[in-house]
Amino acid sequence: MAQFNYTGRTSNGELTSGLIEAVDQSTAAKILVSRNVIPLNIYENNEQSGDKKQTNEINFFTPKVSLEDLVIFSRQMFSLTRAGIPILRAVNGLADSTNSKRMELALIDVTEQLERGRTLSSALHQHPEIFNQLFVSVVHVGENTGKLDEAFLQLSDYLIREQETRKQIKSAMRYPFFVILALIAALIIMNIFVIPVFADMFKKFDAELPLMTRFLIGMSDMFLTKWPFMLVIIGGAIYAVRRYLNTDVGRYKWDKRQLRLPVIGGVLERTLLGRFARSFSMMLVSGVPLTTALNLVADAVANRYMSERILNMRRSIEKGESLSRVAHSSELFTPLVMQMITVGEETGRVDELLAEVADYYEREVDYDLKSLTSKIEPILIIIVAVMVMILALGIFTPMWEMMGAYKGS
Repeated sequence: MAQFNYTGRTSNGELTSGLIEAVDQSTAAKILVSRNVIPLNIYENNEQSGDKKQTNEINFFTPKVSLEDLVIFSRQMFSLTRAGIPILRAVNGLADSTNSKRMELALIDVTEQLERGRTLSSALHQHPEIFNQLFVSVVHVGENTGKLDEAFLQLSDYLIREQETRKQIKSAMRYPFFVILALIAALIIMNIFVIPVFADMFKKFDAELPLMTRFLIGMSDMFLTKWPFMLVIIGGAIYAVRRYLNTDVGRYKWDKRQLRLPVIGGVLERTLLGRFARSFSMMLVSGVPLTTALNLVADAVANRYMSERILNMRRSIEKGESLSRVAHSSELFTPLVMQMITVGEETGRVDELLAEVADYYEREVDYDLKSLTSKIEPILIIIVAVMVMILALGIFTPMWEMMGAYKGS
């Protein structure tokens, strides 16, 4: 649809002007009349639309909107709406004060859409890369119930918990990441600089080398002479894996398999279940219908395998089954959690008990993450020990044999 600038008079005789979307000038005039505005002048707006402006101002290097930016936006919107500031003025003020370029341009576009008469939720829905469906749905319910400030408060609390969980996971994985990175760097340095020196020394003795030594020399030779082929193979493997994971089948199988990984699989599963319970509780408190809430939560968990199970729960509820029954058949929850869901359904306090379920899982995840490093340390020690043993056997065994032969002679 085209955009038209207009000037007109309201039913009170006041002069007004603005921007309106319509198929043509005649349709624009009819829309204005339906809004009790008598059009005086209507002409097409030839300026670039907000989307084109955003495309020109945003490039590949522009930082994406972070979870912290969304937390700040939600907290500020809660404070402004609670204080009675008009939504248009609040969003416009936040667009000027935000530090994120993408958020700034998005809020400018939201402001323009609000001026055209759109609701806040529909305006936010035009930017799914920033405001996901769950965020928009809570705002939509807040608008319809007249509790927009409470909606933003719920969103900020939810996002803060999500942010804390992500920080804990990053903190727990930092130590293993640096250890593995150091091992890879040591392996590359040994194959390029250290092993070739010993290989030249062993060649001078013209003796039969042990299997482990031949393996190390062959691996070093491959690093030195076949590195272009190695890069091509590694790059091709990464491309193939990423392409496979972008398929529905690949993503489903990987998301299912990562929940069964040793040590970290259980932590990931409890993290996703905590996210499910927290977002599901927030949806129900906001007044979203049960089946719609399950549909939105399936996207919020960000795991294809678990999303499919949640959608199966929604389909079973649509057939008339109870929440406790479908939760039990999903095999996602522990007996303790199942008991809380059953009691919540019987007492009509599912949202409150789901919040307790979320607290339970979040406490479990917090404990798991604190002890994760101690669980991974033995595995890393074994890997380092195996690497040292291979190097020791490959380098020192032939030296010991040569020294023994020299003494014997």
